[in-house]
Amino acid sequence: AISIEQKTVSHNPRSTVGTVTEIYDYLRLLFARVATQYCYNCGRTVQKQTTDQIIGSIMKLPEGTKAQILSPVVKGRKGHYRELFEEIVRDGFIRVRVDGVVREITKGMQADRYKVHNIEIVVDRIIVKKDARPRIADSVEVALKFGAGVIIVSTDQQPQVDGGSPPSRSRQKKSKAASATPAPATTDLLFSKHLSCPVCNISYEEPAPNSFSFNSPYGSCKTCDGLGEIKELDLGLIMPDDSLSINKEGIAALGKPRQTWVFSQIKAVGKRYGFDFDTSIKKISKQGKEVLLHGGGGEKFEIEYTFASGRSVTYKHRFSGVLEILKAQYNDTNSNNVREWVEAYMSTRACLECKGGRLRKESLAIKLSDVRTEKMYNIHDVVSLSIDKAARFFRDLKLTERQMLIGSQILKEIRQRLDFLLNVGLDYLTLDRPARTLSGGEGQRIRLATQIGSQLVGVLYILDEPSIGLHQRDNKKLISSLKELRDLGNTVLVVEHDKEMIESSDYVIDLGPGAGEHGGHLVTFGPPTKLQLRNDTIQTNGNGFDGVSYTAQYLFGKRSIPVPKERRRGNKKALTVQGATGNNLKDVALRIPLGKLIAVTGVSGSGKSSLIGETLFPILSRKFYKSKVVPLPFKKIEGIQNIDKVIDIDQTPIGRTPRSNPATYTGLYTHIRDLYTQ
Repeated sequence: AISIEQKTVSHNPRSTVGTVTEIYDYLRLLFARVATQYCYNCGRTVQKQTTDQIIGSIMKLPEGTKAQILSPVVKGRKGHYRELFEEIVRDGFIRVRVDGVVREITKGMQADRYKVHNIEIVVDRIIVKKDARPRIADSVEVALKFGAGVIIVSTDQQPQVDGGSPPSRSRQKKSKAASATPAPATTDLLFSKHLSCPVCNISYEEPAPNSFSFNSPYGSCKTCDGLGEIKELDLGLIMPDDSLSINKEGIAALGKPRQTWVFSQIKAVGKRYGFDFDTSIKKISKQGKEVLLHGGGGEKFEIEYTFASGRSVTYKHRFSGVLEILKAQYNDTNSNNVREWVEAYMSTRACLECKGGRLRKESLAIKLSDVRTEKMYNIHDVVSLSIDKAARFFRDLKLTERQMLIGSQILKEIRQRLDFLLNVGLDYLTLDRPARTLSGGEGQRIRLATQIGSQLVGVLYILDEPSIGLHQRDNKKLISSLKELRDLGNTVLVVEHDKEMIESSDYVIDLGPGAGEHGGHLVTFGPPTKLQLRNDTIQTNGNGFDGVSYTAQYLFGKRSIPVPKERRRGNKKALTVQGATGNNLKDVALRIPLGKLIAVTGVSGSGKSSLIGETLFPILSRKFYKSKVVPLPFKKIEGIQNIDKVIDIDQTPIGRTPRSNPATYTGLYTHIRDLYTQ
C-alpha cells in the first residue's frame, strides 16, 4: 500500500518541481550526452586542445611564475585510496595533492573513506622561464598521460594572459608558525586535450550529468552556491518610513538609540552633517544620508563614547556606514540569532552571475540546438518553461540523427513524465519552481503523477482529498489520472467530499451519520447510483442524525445549500490595491468591498495566491505588525484606514506539541484554571 499525502514536498531550497519529478535528472543526462559546449566568453564552439597549445599557454604565464603541474586522478569520489597511493609511488611520483593540500606519500597512507575527495598527482614543480620549455613540455606530456588528457597547472598568482580556464578554486596557504599571515592565494588553471576555445584559449571539462547539478560543486554557481538568488540588505526594510526620526526608530534595523558604539558614531556623523536623533530621515541632507548609510571613506569623526562607569572618552575614528556595519555583523558572527536579526532586513534577488540559472557559466554555455528552428537552448531556458510549454517544446524538438540515436530513450522518459503532470492539472507550474512553495494539493498531485509514471501493478493507493485547491476545470484531469492508475491494475482508495469525484468512483463507502460521537457508523455503501438515502438500523438517540446518509441525499438532490436571494450591502468602504505585478499578475487593480464575504477564484495557477497571500497580506502585515516579509511588487494601496488588523487563517497545524489542544489554543483553558482557583 502507498499513501499519497497532502504536505509540502520539500523544505529544501534546492528542491524544485524538476528534481522532485526526476525530469531534471533526465535533462541533465540529455544535455551531457547530446548538447554542445560553447565558449561562455565569445560564443564559439569549443574544440580540443593539442599538447603544443597547452605548453604554449603555460609559457605565456608571467616570467618567474612558480607553478605545479598536476594530473587529476580522482574527482569528487569517496574512498580511502590506499592502493591508488601505492600505485602512484610505483609509477615514480612522491607527492599528491589531496583536497587542495600537497602531501608526500607515506607508507600505508590513506584518505577518509567516507568523505568526497579530489586527488591529483604532483608531476613537477616549475618556474616559468624561456629556457624551461623542454622540461615543461616533458612534464605536460607525462601529466596528460596520467590525467587522461587533462592537467591542472597550480600557480602562485593570478595569470596576466589568457591561459586555461578561469580560476576554479583559490586557497589561502597558512603557515603553521604564522597562521595570521597567509601566503598568497594559489590559482588552478585547467587544460584539456578534449575541449578548448581556440580563440579565448579557455579549457572546458567534458560535460557530465553533475555539470548541471546545482547540488554539486562541479555544477553549481560559485556566487550563489546553486540557489539562483542571493540575499542583500534592503534599504526599504532598514529605513521603511523616512518621516520618522532616529529616536522613533527611523533606522529600524538598529532600533531606538542606546548608549552603544554604533549610536555614538552616528551622533558624531550627525554633528558634522547637521542632523540629530530628532531629525526625520527625509530631512537629512543627501550627503549626510550617504555617509550615514555607506560611510565616510577616509573621513574621521570625533566620537564621544561614555562607558558604563560614566567615564567619557573622545576618539577620532572612521565610520563605515550602517550598511557595512550590518554586513559585518552578518558575515562575522557565529550566532544564529544575530544572523536572523540581520536577515530580517534583507531581501532576495536573482544572482547576477548566473541570472537565476543556479549553474556555473561553463554549464550554462552548453546548449541544445533545434535543427528545425536553429534556436539554441541551455538547460535553464528549458526548466524556466511551464510544464505545458515544456511538453510542447519536447514534442516539437528536432535533433540530428546522431543526437536522436543517443537521446531518443531519454526524450521518451521526459515526454512521459511531462504528460503525467499535465494529466493531473499541473500545466501551469514551471520545472524550476521551488518545491517549498507548492501547496499541499500540488505536492500530492506531483506524487500522484510520479506513481503513474512508475507503472506499478497490484498496489493499494490511498489519497486524502486530492481535489483540495483544484478548480473544477482541472478536476476532470485528476479523475482521469486516478482512473488511469486503476486501469494499470491497482486499487485506488480516496478520502473525498467532491461530488464529481464521488460520482466518478466505482464504489462508495459512507461513514456517519454525523461527526464525533454521532458518527462512526457505516451508513451505506455500493455503487454511487445505488446508495441508500438512510439506514434505519442506525439509532443515535433521536438527535436528528438517525440513519441519515447526508452524502446520498446531497448526491441525489434531496438536500442542497440554499443560495441567498439578497446579498449584504457591506459598509460602503473598500480596500484597493493598484498595479500588482508579482509572479504572473498583469498590472492588476483590485478593489475589495468591506463588510462582505468575498470569494477570490480562478483556475489553478491563475494568480490567486500571488495577489492575496503574497501581495495584499504582506502589505497589511507590514503596516499593522511591522512584518519583515516583503510583498510582491505593487504601485499603491488605499483604504488601509478602514481596517485595524489582518488575520491569516491558513491550513498549517495549530499545535506542534503533545500538550496543545483546542482548549489551550483558544484560551478557554485559562478561564477553566481561573474557575478552579476560586
